[in-house]
Amino acid sequence: MNEAADGAPVPYMERTRNYYRALGYEKDYVWARFDEVPFAPLPKPLAELNVALIATAGPPEESGRDARGRRRVWSCDLEAAPARFDTDLAWDKESTHTDDRETFLPIDAMRRLASRGVVGALARRFHRAPTDYSHAKTLDQDAPELLRRLRQDKADAALLTAL
Repeated sequence: MNEAADGAPVPYMERTRNYYRALGYEKDYVWARFDEVPFAPLPKPLAELNVALIATAGPPEESGRDARGRRRVWSCDLEAAPARFDTDLAWDKESTHTDDRETFLPIDAMRRLASRGVVGALARRFHRAPTDYSHAKTLDQDAPELLRRLRQDKADAALLTAL
């Protein structure tokens, strides 16, 4: 868990609500959620798992958009991972940036964990989960497509990092 300088947990959800209120939004955003969580206990020890990475950012030049111009699920081989990523969301650019890929797509850190035997292996591809204000698109299109790709990669687990 990330902690503030004084050791207390950082209240991300509250901080996000306050940020958007300061921008003038009157209604709080309602995050998409599953009432029946599709998570499960790990099927085997972490040291035996093939772990996939999922990020919410993508390369700036990537043009994978649907007919409405919204970003869609995007995948890339780890060996071809772009050095720079971007997001089209509103975010606090004074507090963070997208210049350090490892902060939101920890390929090198996960490779070190795999080489030490902490995780079994790193899946050959990583994926971008588009952040979208459409709950229906997230739940009905993006999540099932990500699951299909994770199964294609024979991933046992996924690490989702958000920007």
